[in-house]
Amino acid sequence: MEIKATDVKALREKTGAGMMECKKALTETNGDAAAAEKLLKEKGLAAVEKRADRATSEGRIFTKIEGNKAIICELTCETDFVAKNADFIKIGNDIAETALAKGYTEVNKELSDMLLDLATKIRENMSLRRLEVINLPENSVASSYVHSDGKTGVITVISTDSADAAANNAVKDFTYDCCLHIAAFTPAFIRREDVDATYIAEQTEIFKKQVESLDKPEKVKEGIVQGKVNKHLAEICFLDQPFVKDDKLSVTKKMEAVAKEVGTKLSLEKVVLYQLCA
Repeated sequence: MEIKATDVKALREKTGAGMMECKKALTETNGDAAAAEKLLKEKGLAAVEKRADRATSEGRIFTKIEGNKAIICELTCETDFVAKNADFIKIGNDIAETALAKGYTEVNKELSDMLLDLATKIRENMSLRRLEVINLPENSVASSYVHSDGKTGVITVISTDSADAAANNAVKDFTYDCCLHIAAFTPAFIRREDVDATYIAEQTEIFKKQVESLDKPEKVKEGIVQGKVNKHLAEICFLDQPFVKDDKLSVTKKMEAVAKEVGTKLSLEKVVLYQLCA
């Protein structure tokens, strides 16, 4: 039977498949548009399975805060071009919203399947690589930041001692600035107590080697080594780093200053940092 150009065009717009593929599908299904669409989708799904082992080193981070929950998730794809695609970005936001609405706390088939239609249309391997949901304590402030390229995302949660404090703009601004700080400096640890003792011991030995030739008393050398250890920890631990918006104060000291200004107690409740494919 004759396949009309208008039918081919309509099927192409609906499925995103090539003109020749659409015409062939319509021919195989005797012009039945619905059957042709199903056939193209089946072929697309088969192609997705073939592409499943192809590397996905591009993608985006997505965040959403709603009610007493926050979510951060990572979608990966093969190319930066697709990572910037409006449909890819929309699906990432839809996945975050769905996970929050349905109370999902890990990657599952329903969420992963939300990518299938786009993967078959664009013909590129995609996956929902990971997600994390944070339950927000009462009187806490949560903020998020995703860098413009979509490859770094942060959620920070600060606890306060009252609803009024949680609603205070100074606290909200500080929480958001913490997100900016973490995205900019990507600290290896949050607190000093998070640093593994083995790592500290290794660094201490390195610093001892650096000072062993100094013509100074052993106690002085020990003091120099400890000073180097403290400086190093201040460089890699978020709460000890100079605050991004006021480098004369550490993050801890800045938090204390904001708490004093507002008349509340502030404490760091949670930090989640996602870097693409990290």
